[in-house]
Amino acid sequence: MKRTITHLADGRELIYFDRRDDADRSAIDRRPLEPRPPASELRYDPLTEEWIAIAGHRQTRTFLPTGGTAECPLCPSTDERSTEIPSYDYDVVVFENRFPSFSGNLGTYEDVGGLSEVRPGVGRCEVVCFTSDHDSSFSRLSDDQVELVMEAWADRTAELSAIEGVEQVFCFENRGEEIGITIAHPHGQIYAYPYVTPRTKLQLGAAQRYKGNLFADVLAAERAAGTRVVATNELWTAFVPAAARWPFEVHVYPHRQVPDLAALTEAERAAFAPLYTSVLRAFDGLFGVVMPYISAWHQAPVRTGRELAYLHLELFSIRRAPNKLKYLAGSESAMGAFVNDVRPEEAARMLRSQIDH
Repeated sequence: MKRTITHLADGRELIYFDRRDDADRSAIDRRPLEPRPPASELRYDPLTEEWIAIAGHRQTRTFLPTGGTAECPLCPSTDERSTEIPSYDYDVVVFENRFPSFSGNLGTYEDVGGLSEVRPGVGRCEVVCFTSDHDSSFSRLSDDQVELVMEAWADRTAELSAIEGVEQVFCFENRGEEIGITIAHPHGQIYAYPYVTPRTKLQLGAAQRYKGNLFADVLAAERAAGTRVVATNELWTAFVPAAARWPFEVHVYPHRQVPDLAALTEAERAAFAPLYTSVLRAFDGLFGVVMPYISAWHQAPVRTGRELAYLHLELFSIRRAPNKLKYLAGSESAMGAFVNDVRPEEAARMLRSQIDH
């Protein structure tokens, strides 16, 4: 793998990840860009003990360009049009988000009164372009391409974890307009948070209180039961959790406990690719329509709970039937109390039937 660092016209960092050592990445960003916005401000909610990012500059970000590749900011540049990627082709690209929720570009932050503490949203947000092919998807990537994406994830996890003030690194993909994507090109994002996220705190708290290894025991129990296992190989298992919140939800665990993506071996990365893409294709095969989904890597925080954490991926869709979506209404949105319309065992059976095809 070749790794090449360059910069965009407004100073943001861009990194090419290439399979070929002779890839030419000398192209420069020709656009006249506005100065980068200051970092968001974080406001503390004393009732939930959570930090909320206030990022008004994100209102102006690109929203569902209608011209396909002619307007897509994530396609390679051409002689006629410059995009976020200066090169005329690429394998995998990572760059700093132009409209970040967190960054190191600090502004001024004033007390807002009440009981809410305010501090700068220090951190970093990056975009990961999985392929230069605008009309592709993660499910259609070759195993080699998935491994290259994983190399990029691992590289960025290690680099972002070293930034002062960063407490957790989150790699994820949003897919589908129903989920809320604003650009259709196959891509994901990486957030380097200045705090440990609420869901990670919950999971690690449960692991701390459990008498044993919680994550490993969950994996072992699902493999032993088998009824909710969707796919498996010698290094990974994908299963629908017994208490799934979403109509179609799959968790993917390596068989070896590691804290983060950077700790995976080459063999583990290679084994992940065919298993994961088969699950994604099963999602799309369920109803004959593209499944909107969120794919979320749960990694250990940078400084706390690393001995408790267990790297795993949580994949879920809001589609529950061909023409029906699960909306987070009163119970889920207001109270955080989920009601799932699909039995997890039935969801697993349906997904397995697609993989068997």
